[in-house]
Amino acid sequence: MILPIVEGHGEVTAVPILIRRVVTHYAPDVYADVGQVIRIKRTGLIQPGGVERTMELAARQTQPTDGILILLDADDDCPREIAESLLARARAARPDRAVCVVAANREYEAWFLAAARSLRGRRGLADDMEPPANPEAIRDAKGWLAQNTPRGFSYKPTIDQPALTQIFDLEQAYAARSFQKMVKDVVSLARLS
Repeated sequence: MILPIVEGHGEVTAVPILIRRVVTHYAPDVYADVGQVIRIKRTGLIQPGGVERTMELAARQTQPTDGILILLDADDDCPREIAESLLARARAARPDRAVCVVAANREYEAWFLAAARSLRGRRGLADDMEPPANPEAIRDAKGWLAQNTPRGFSYKPTIDQPALTQIFDLEQAYAARSFQKMVKDVVSLARLS
């Protein structure tokens, strides 16, 4: 089982969909069992003692053979640095649990931008939408999505994030480095059980 820890309301529903899609696509020989999502605000996770308390909670909901995936937006932080820092703290808190930390470069929605062609005409998005040159450099990916609609689309993470997660092209999103890391980590955790 993979137990996701996320920061946003939209990810509570979207990340289990994403985990199942990634495992089905990149490791079709493995079953993707996803546990009950834990949602912790980013500030609560990164503050002193935050990831440590969260790991204790996750450990109570998992077995030693299960994996824990912490997924958060890097925002303006370096994705690698924040992920490595949280991973070291998480492993120190619970060395008996397999844990991976993925920091989406800027935000989760950057992966939708990388796969923009696959989202053309879907959920009110423009029929001719092209991905930006560097999707992970866009600071407001939600706003970028809203700007690329002729029909007054208003991005609502709790509704649109799960829906777009269900349909975006994983291979197109693989152009985003933070998505590549997420795929690698999810497959690694799925192969544990």
